[in-house]
Amino acid sequence: MSKAEMHEMVEVGKGRLIGEIIRLEGDVATIQVYENTSGLKPEEEVFGTGAPLSAELGPGLIGNIYDGIQRPLEWIQEKTGAFIKRGVKTTALPRDKMWTFNPKAEIGKKVIGGDILGTVKESELIEHRILVSPNVQGKLIEMAEKGEYKVDDTIAIVESDGKRIELKMFHKWPVRKPRPYKQRLLSKVPLITGQRIVDTFFPIAKGGTAAIPGGFGTGKTVMQHQLAKWSDADIIIYIGCGERGNEMVDVLTSFPKLSDPRTGRPLMERTILIANTSNMPVSAREASIYTGIMIGEYYRDMGYDVAVMADSTSRWAEALREVSGRLEEMPAEEGYPSYLPTRLAEFYERTGTVKTLGSDERTGSICAIGAVSPPGGDFSEPVTQHTKRFTSVFWALDKELADARHYPAINWIQSYSGYLNYLTEWWTKNVDKEWRDYRDEAMRILQREDELKEIVKLVGPDALPDSQRLILETARILRNAFLQQNALDPVDTYCLPIKQFKILKIIIEFYKLAGRIVNKGAPLFKITQLPVLPEIMRMREISNEKVHLLDELEKKIQYQFSELEKGVV
Repeated sequence: MSKAEMHEMVEVGKGRLIGEIIRLEGDVATIQVYENTSGLKPEEEVFGTGAPLSAELGPGLIGNIYDGIQRPLEWIQEKTGAFIKRGVKTTALPRDKMWTFNPKAEIGKKVIGGDILGTVKESELIEHRILVSPNVQGKLIEMAEKGEYKVDDTIAIVESDGKRIELKMFHKWPVRKPRPYKQRLLSKVPLITGQRIVDTFFPIAKGGTAAIPGGFGTGKTVMQHQLAKWSDADIIIYIGCGERGNEMVDVLTSFPKLSDPRTGRPLMERTILIANTSNMPVSAREASIYTGIMIGEYYRDMGYDVAVMADSTSRWAEALREVSGRLEEMPAEEGYPSYLPTRLAEFYERTGTVKTLGSDERTGSICAIGAVSPPGGDFSEPVTQHTKRFTSVFWALDKELADARHYPAINWIQSYSGYLNYLTEWWTKNVDKEWRDYRDEAMRILQREDELKEIVKLVGPDALPDSQRLILETARILRNAFLQQNALDPVDTYCLPIKQFKILKIIIEFYKLAGRIVNKGAPLFKITQLPVLPEIMRMREISNEKVHLLDELEKKIQYQFSELEKGVV
């Protein structure tokens, strides 16, 4: 065991089962095997590979479906059928596929880690930039010409300290080791998701972190699906970590049929799926999160904006707890290992907007959105609490809202976003300079309604003055016309930022006009009987291509209020 190292990949037994060394004590190694260990016997041999768990990075990742240790599941299905047989060996990237390589680097010049050697058209949406591995630098002495190559063909030779280093179209990188970058930048551009409550009330920045905690049935997975389908990131990496098989089937069957809203091309042309379902070995579940975030870092280094969806980090934490228990480590809260906060921090700290390595100036970002499944919806449990410490956006899913069929069931009182002040400038510049004023006014109305709920429970709504009943009515309109959004409706599933603003503006202007009329003595029931109110409630049914109809609706509201005001005077 003298040559063995921590986190080294090994192959165990006659079946050559894939495993990883997770503890070394003298001449004894503890190995977590990423496959079913049934039938292993004492005295069976263990073969070291001399390398840690690493992912292959190169053309062919986009559109692929992997398991937690980057084995392509479609290829395995062709070879073994519906169930993965033990000891199956394959490469993550196809070795027989030819790619058209366009060289970019010049012979004779010095190259460093992160430099672009050339490009490959990986899909219609993504140009794959072949990067020099971060730990390689030297003088470029040979370069392949434009043509067709396989990923393991040598496309360049670098001379460093008298040694010749062959560079291929792919390289390997340890999944647990963050890829380096030049400088971390402030995230000032929002990740537009098309979900109104997210973009307007609790936005996330490109390069940001978010948590979606919620009990069973509150819509975490559907929320993750919506963010993966509609967010304007260049690359989407969806990690199904310990999820039920039927939920992953929904992803695997629906994503190939979906179109990218910006280009009209199939969504899979910018998506990578990592499927590690609950019936797969628990140790591979722990590795899947690292595999996904590291592939995200690779595309970030090309200069792309990447969004990583982890569903769910609670299952990942449970895998940590199970492995920790087998190692007989001292448990902390609820049996989780004491290093759970450290592992969560290490995962979320790999996000951010950065200046990438390389001679040229490139910026890329990677954001992580992790679902959390607290038992019984208890947000005080360790995984939720620790995740809250390391994420800047908190979308709290509410069981009562879900039971009332209000989706997305994000509780607007418990949720928050730490990026709001940084992103206001973008909304002001690209949507409307009054965006923040209308957004803050809407939040005040919702918070005031929450305060009035207790009074309503005691005395009923009819006992309140009209000014307070108007707050309740406006909050009802906000909930139904703005906060609620139907993921299955072809029109309502995605809402442009400008449409979000116009809907919000109409509701707030309605509230201001109604408040002025009420102050002049008009009874509230006359306002609630205005013919325009049903149209306000159906605003979200207006398609993104017909946003101008909202301007006409605003004029109609002003006209009806002016007529009502004449009657009051």
